Amino acid sequence: MTSTIRTQVAIVGAGPAGLLLSHLLDRQGISSVVIDKRSREEIEKTIRAGILEQGSVDVLVNTGVSDRVLRDGHKHDGIELRFQGEGHRIDFPSLVGRSVYLYPQHEVLIDLIASRLAAGADIRFSVTDSAIHGQHSNNPSVTFTDSEGEQWEVQADFIAGTDGSQGIAKWTIPEAERRDFFRPYPFAWFGILAEAPPSSEELIYSAGDNGFALISQRSDTVQRMYFQCDPTTDTAEWSEAQIWDELQSRVAGTELKEGNIFQKDVLQFRSYVCETMQYGRMFLAGDAAHTVPPTGAKGMNLAIADVLVLTDALTAYFDNGTTEKLDTYSETALKRIWRGQQFSYWMTSMLHATPEEHPFDRQRRYGELETVTSSVAGQTYLAEAYTGWPFDVGYN
Repeated sequence: MTSTIRTQVAIVGAGPAGLLLSHLLDRQGISSVVIDKRSREEIEKTIRAGILEQGSVDVLVNTGVSDRVLRDGHKHDGIELRFQGEGHRIDFPSLVGRSVYLYPQHEVLIDLIASRLAAGADIRFSVTDSAIHGQHSNNPSVTFTDSEGEQWEVQADFIAGTDGSQGIAKWTIPEAERRDFFRPYPFAWFGILAEAPPSSEELIYSAGDNGFALISQRSDTVQRMYFQCDPTTDTAEWSEAQIWDELQSRVAGTELKEGNIFQKDVLQFRSYVCETMQYGRMFLAGDAAHTVPPTGAKGMNLAIADVLVLTDALTAYFDNGTTEKLDTYSETALKRIWRGQQFSYWMTSMLHATPEEHPFDRQRRYGELETVTSSVAGQTYLAEAYTGWPFDVGYN
């Protein structure tokens, strides 16, 4: 026997995009139901990186999701580009008057879940057998089995697919009606979490003859660091001493503060865009529609931008019945998505050595880094893109 729920927007995926969409819709008086195959604990404890643009922080704070981002997040006024043994700081406030915040994605999710549940939101965790139906009808629906084994159908006016790159929403769009743009990379990141004090107050992006390294942070006592590796690398084959030696060799000129490494992983990444962000009455947002390499720190920020555009379009529909903004949702969102893709690809290709890199290509990359860091115009472009462009729509 199947139980039925009626709502205005069924949201598949309780990640940053889905939960923020539910929150912003609620502020406009629009109801939603959110489902996710993961448990609440898994969502809140899966540690992922998180650099928030100034605009993304403003959305979270000004709409009441979080003041913790200001209290517990780390405001960064710049980054360092390190190459050929020298560091070059990009000062964001002096160049563009903005900053970024280091605030991991799982912390954003903790804030969003707490905010939504406090508001009485209907969020179903640990669901199975989820499926999307009737996207081209006036009554699309989502079916699933809850954690108690009960079957449900959510009947809605619209469906939002915010279930990430491995979710079901995107794949309900027939291949003949999708435009998939995919760009793999021939390298990965070897990442560690270590119990140690920060080695730097700001992120260090280091390009060297033997590959890229990123010195990041998580807190005053836990640090996150990466170095470029082969995608087939087995973390078990690396001792702590070898890892620290490799990291140190790639950031010559900065003495790393070492500590116990309690997590090791290999992060593989790609550039991807699904240009079919609307299929009937289903709309994709966030990683369900696009992924970027983490070098440009754009993933969660692009998801937030998608949600602002989609909230604005749905609000216009429920307020006055107009579909104009819904009809142009993909077009509007994709402008920023492709800018984010370009910036992420540029940062990645400028800082990483490919396996087949010719000596000319390596020196050309150093020349590009020198051009960017020695030019106010070059620094300004990087600072403008890294801290985030103005949103295409406002928020309430």
